[in-house]
Amino acid sequence: MTIANADTQSTSEDQSQYIPFTGQEYLDSLNDGREVWIYGERVENVAEHPAFRNSARMIARMYDALHDPKHKDILTMPTEWGGFTHRFFRAPKNTEEQVAQRDAIAEWQKVAWGWMGRSPDYKGCFLATLGANADFYRGYEDNARAWYRKAQEKTWYVNHAIMNPPVDRNLGPEAGKDVFVRVTKETADGIYVTGAKVVATGSALTHYTFVGHVGQVAVDDPSFSPVFITPTNAPGVKLISRVSNEQRAAVLGSPFDYPLSSRLDENDAILVLDDVFVPWENVFIYNDLEQANKYNIHSGYLERASLHGCTRFAVKLDFLVGLLTRALEITGADEFHGVKSQLGEVIAWRNTFWALSDAMAKSEVPWKNGMIQPSPQFAGAYRVMNQLAMPKIKNIIEQIVASGLIYLNSHAVDFKTPEIRQYLDTYVRGSNDNNAVERVKVMKMLWDAIGTEFGARHELYEINYIGSNDVTRQTNLFSAMGTGLLDYCKDFAQSAMDEYDLDGWTVDDLVNPDDVSVLDSIKQ
Repeated sequence: MTIANADTQSTSEDQSQYIPFTGQEYLDSLNDGREVWIYGERVENVAEHPAFRNSARMIARMYDALHDPKHKDILTMPTEWGGFTHRFFRAPKNTEEQVAQRDAIAEWQKVAWGWMGRSPDYKGCFLATLGANADFYRGYEDNARAWYRKAQEKTWYVNHAIMNPPVDRNLGPEAGKDVFVRVTKETADGIYVTGAKVVATGSALTHYTFVGHVGQVAVDDPSFSPVFITPTNAPGVKLISRVSNEQRAAVLGSPFDYPLSSRLDENDAILVLDDVFVPWENVFIYNDLEQANKYNIHSGYLERASLHGCTRFAVKLDFLVGLLTRALEITGADEFHGVKSQLGEVIAWRNTFWALSDAMAKSEVPWKNGMIQPSPQFAGAYRVMNQLAMPKIKNIIEQIVASGLIYLNSHAVDFKTPEIRQYLDTYVRGSNDNNAVERVKVMKMLWDAIGTEFGARHELYEINYIGSNDVTRQTNLFSAMGTGLLDYCKDFAQSAMDEYDLDGWTVDDLVNPDDVSVLDSIKQ
């Protein structure tokens, strides 16, 4: 894998290196010797392996959309050197640009119906900050500026792994010294790192993985503080995958039986770095505990990640509202009074996330060097509401669709079996003139969304991907304290209490109850 040098001058003959991959180019780029392990075997080519191949092709659809005239104007914008890139990879200078970026996120997410949280634009939340915030990476400012450009040149698929494996927690952070990512050697050309990070969602399908820290560096030792990017195929990088929902669907079912699992599984993995060489140009923070500890708050990615996540989830809720409505129609429950109320609540959740997406996109919070950011207040509200929404929506679906989710035949092949087809047509037919095939198709899609391992993994993802439940709530508190919002709210409440004391009203426009109070007359 090669990346155009940041100093390369654009010419008429080399413009192809400044535009995004096509879908086929993306698929071809995955066959690069990367070391991905699943079911005890090393994957030869993830683009062709049954655990990853259809999910890779869904990402390829996204890349093709960047070149499709129907989508290109919404999804892309010109770069400074003559190419074009996904809008979210550029630093927004005003609300108009930020709203356009939100719309690009939504348009791309429609390709996967909101089910791919770590699509290539996700890491644009970080990469687009590097140009405006280069000074934060003291000593490595040029690297930040170079990567701001490099990320756009092909709209590289960059993911991240920023959590330490939760091992030996009862023994304290020092017990993780043999596990956490650390620098083992420094040379004139770069550093060598060893250790592990989790959870590297979707990384088997990416070009690069960003390694950093979601909070404080666990070990008070500068060697544990590096922040860097590594190619997925770098020697020593190993991805140990969880079970593949896609492959299980292929082995035990069919696209009809597992329509989401079969093509939208962002396989999560353990990222292992075994003496991996990282050249200096890919390093952002090194030997600097202070800066590494500030990364989560001061890098600028968190509010933008919230804008991306909120918009993606809003698209997913559009899908779920439509699918749930279809399920209720096909079971004949759509006219029940209580069911209508529950469906209305799901729609209210949907509207809430689009409103938060709008609020973030249309807020204009000045940041570094002319860049703006989404409001941290709306971003913080999203991070809490997102953790509440999916479990609640799932519970509503389970209540109002009920046994319809499991009153299903085993496999698509049942409909092709003459001995039982007549029974399925009669006993599994739907309401409102829907035949059995259509009813089962809808219900299997809805079950895959909430009930299979794929659906359960997505619920867990929505609850945890943007931070722990405690942290997401505390960031709202700390933001309110830092911006003065909490003081304002306290003062606002105090203003009501200041209008009375033990003797009654202290303001002139309200009337004391002396003339009617029974207690006052008794006291006298």
